[in-house]
Amino acid sequence: MKHFDLLAPIYDSLAGKPDTTRFKRLLALPCKGLLLDAGGGTARVSSRLSSLIEHIVVSDLSYRMLRLASHKPVLLVGSRVEQLPFADESFDRILVVDALHHFSDQQGAIRDLLRVLKCGGRLVIEEYDLTHTGVKLLALAEKILGMGSRFLKSADMEKMISLDGVSVTIERPNCFTTWIIADKK
Repeated sequence: MKHFDLLAPIYDSLAGKPDTTRFKRLLALPCKGLLLDAGGGTARVSSRLSSLIEHIVVSDLSYRMLRLASHKPVLLVGSRVEQLPFADESFDRILVVDALHHFSDQQGAIRDLLRVLKCGGRLVIEEYDLTHTGVKLLALAEKILGMGSRFLKSADMEKMISLDGVSVTIERPNCFTTWIIADKK
């Protein structure tokens, strides 16, 4: 997490402005209830959705990132995504933006995200697709920097999430990014 503690002050400007219209559509917002932004850092994306859902909880390991999110309309929790401190079926919507490749146990993280997702809820993951050459270069750069990132191919991500009681849809808005939309029955 030291990389994100160092990047925290400039992260929002580096990452750019999110496409809130796309997130609104993918998350099926507006919606009553709770949204979990897992690995959400500075709440760069989720805070822009605050008028579309009752409450937003941002979970992250970087306390500097969370500190920057503290002035936004979100609740903050320092936690590993693989061991979320929430009861089963706590959230109506869950969002993971550009973070899955940073989770140390990706399968464990998916399992725990689905555990805290309510029946009838939706999980949306935005992740880079390792089948693209540019993403392979990004993966190499993050490896050289010692970030411990593990990028996956979209088919592997889909397999990881396709569990009993979960329907998965994949969208590829461009050649770099994959959107995984998982609805829990």
